Amino acid sequence: MARVVLKGICKGALSASGYRGPALALSGELSCLHLTQQTTAEYHSVSGAKHARKDRLRQESKSGTQTETQCKFRGVNVLREPKFNKGTAFTLKERQIMGIHGLLPPVVFTQDEQVARVLANVRNWDEPLEQYIYLNGLQDRNEKLFYRLVSDNIEEMAPILYTPTVGQACQKYGFIFRKPRGLFITINDLGHVYDILCNFPEHNIKAVVVTDGERILGLGDLGAFGMGIPVGKLSLYTAMGGIPPQQCLPVVLDVGTDNEKLLTSRNYIGLRHKRVRGQRYDDLIEEFLEAVVRRYGQNTLIQFEDFANHNAFRLLEKYQNKYLTFNDDIQGTASVAVAGVIAAMRITKTKLSENKYLFFGAGEAAIGIAKLLMMAMEEEGVSPEEAREKIWMVDSRGLLTVGRPSGGISKEKLQFAKDYKHMPSLEDICREIKPSVAIGAAGQGGRFTEQFIKDMGSFNERPIIFALSNPTSLAECTAEAAYVHTEGRAVFASGSPFDPVSLNDQVFYPGQGNNAYIFPGVALGTIVAGVHHVTDDMFLIASKVLAGLVTDADLAEGRVYPPLSTIREVSTQLATKIVEYAYDNDMAATYPEPDDKESFVRQHQYSTEYESFVPEIYSWPGVVE
Repeated sequence: MARVVLKGICKGALSASGYRGPALALSGELSCLHLTQQTTAEYHSVSGAKHARKDRLRQESKSGTQTETQCKFRGVNVLREPKFNKGTAFTLKERQIMGIHGLLPPVVFTQDEQVARVLANVRNWDEPLEQYIYLNGLQDRNEKLFYRLVSDNIEEMAPILYTPTVGQACQKYGFIFRKPRGLFITINDLGHVYDILCNFPEHNIKAVVVTDGERILGLGDLGAFGMGIPVGKLSLYTAMGGIPPQQCLPVVLDVGTDNEKLLTSRNYIGLRHKRVRGQRYDDLIEEFLEAVVRRYGQNTLIQFEDFANHNAFRLLEKYQNKYLTFNDDIQGTASVAVAGVIAAMRITKTKLSENKYLFFGAGEAAIGIAKLLMMAMEEEGVSPEEAREKIWMVDSRGLLTVGRPSGGISKEKLQFAKDYKHMPSLEDICREIKPSVAIGAAGQGGRFTEQFIKDMGSFNERPIIFALSNPTSLAECTAEAAYVHTEGRAVFASGSPFDPVSLNDQVFYPGQGNNAYIFPGVALGTIVAGVHHVTDDMFLIASKVLAGLVTDADLAEGRVYPPLSTIREVSTQLATKIVEYAYDNDMAATYPEPDDKESFVRQHQYSTEYESFVPEIYSWPGVVE
C-alpha cells in the first residue's frame, strides 16, 4: 500500500510568517508540519504576489520537486476529503492514529465489501439519472471507492456516467447540481482567466477538457449545463485510462446561450444572455489557452469537446500545431469509427479502398471520420483523389454536390462534394450509389429506415451499418432493426449502447463505437511521453491498435470492438503504441527514454487501492524505543 504524503501549513506558521489573511480553517486537520523558508514565503505572498507564487508552484509541480511534507492528517477532515477518505475501510490503528476513532461504526470493511455494497445501492435506483446522482455523491465522498466501482463494472457504469445518461444529466444540470467539480469561466472574465485557473486547488494538472456548451451531444445548445460533459469525460479518463483524477480539470467557457428555454428558466446556472460571438469569443479562447500553458505548462493536454461545427473545425486548425490539443468530436469519433470499419474488413474479406462509403451527416464527426478513412486508404496504396472518390456525403439538404442549388456547402464540406446531380432523398441516394458501408452521424434518429436497411442488404452480402449518433434516441437505427431487416447479415455498431439481439437462434452483441475506446489511451500516451502536439497519425495508430484487439470470437458475436470490460487494458495498449511512436519520431520530451514502454505507461496509471495512513516507524542503533 502507498503511504499518504500531504502538503499543508498550520496556523502558527502562518502567524509567524506575518500572514494576516483570512482564516484557513485547518485546525484538527494537520497535526505537524515542518515549514521551509520557501513555503512560508509562499503563503506570506497570498495577499501580494499571488501570481508569482502560483507560477512557482506550477514549475515545481512540473519538475516533480515541489516541497512536500509528510505528516499526520488528523480529525474529521480526513473523512471529508474524498482523495483520502476510506470510510469504514479505515483500520482500527488508522482510526486511532488519525483521531477519527468513534467517528465511524466499529466494523472494518474491506474495499471489496464496500464495492459490493455500493453496487447494490446503485442497482436499487430505477432511473439512470438517479444512479448518476448517486455515483456523483459517492465520488464526492470516497474517490478511490468510486473509481474502483466504475473500473470493475465499466460495462454497467459507463452508460450511467456518460452516454446516454449524461445527456439527460446535462439537460437537468441546474436541478442536480450539488458540488462544483471544475471551473466556470465566463466571457465577463476576459483579462482574468489566469486568476480563475489559480483558484483551482490542484497544481499538477495534465489534462483539461473544455466545452462552450453550444453542441452538447445531439441535444444542441445547453450553455453552462454542458459542464456535465467535461466532468463525465474526465471521469472516464481516470476509470478507463488511469489518468490520476487530481491531474484532470473540467472547464466550461460560458459565453451565453441561444437556448430560449434556458434563458427563461429559473434553474439555469449560466449567463442569461445570447451567445457572444466574433472577436470577443476568440479572445476568450486565446486567453484561456495561454493561461492554461502559463499555469500548468506547455505539455498540458487540452481537449475541445462539444463545440459547434463552425467553431470546432477552425479552432482545431488554428491551435493543433500550437498546443497539445485535440477535438474528440472530430478526431476521437473518427478514430473509433475507422477502427470499427477496419475490424469489419475481416468479416467482409475486403480492403478499405475496395468499399464505397455513404455518410449521413456532414458535420464534425462525419468529416473527421472521412478524413481519417482517406489516410487509412492511402496507406493501402491509393491516391488521395481515389480515396476521396470512395466517400459520399449527405447532409440535411441532400447529397453534397458542387454548385448544389440548395446551397450549404461549407469549406469543410466542399472537399467531399461530388460533380453529380442533386439528390435530396437519403433512400434514393442509397439505391443510386449502392454503398457497402453506411455511417450515420447526423443526430437525426430513425433515418436509416426499414427500406434503407433492406436496400443495404440487397446489394451487400454483409452490409456495414454504423448508427453513431448520440444519445440512443438519436441513433439512425436500432441494432434490432439492422439485424432483422438484413436477416442477421449486418455488421452493426452504434454510438450509444444497445442490448443484445436474438435472431435465428443466434445472439448478436452490437458493438458500441464509443470514443472512450480512444481518448483515454491517446491522452495517457501523449501525457506520459511529453509530446507537444497530438497528430492525426496518432489517431490512425489508435484505430489500428483498437481494431487489432478485436478477436475472432468477438467478430463471431457481431462485435467490431473489444468488450467494454477490457477497456482499461485497451487504453494501456493504445498509450503504449503512442509512446513508442513519439520516441520513434523524436516527438517525446520525457527523458530518459524508457526501455519497456508498456511498464512505463503502467507506472503512470492511477491505482484505486487504498493508501495506508500508518506512519513508517524505524529505530536507531543503541537507542531504546
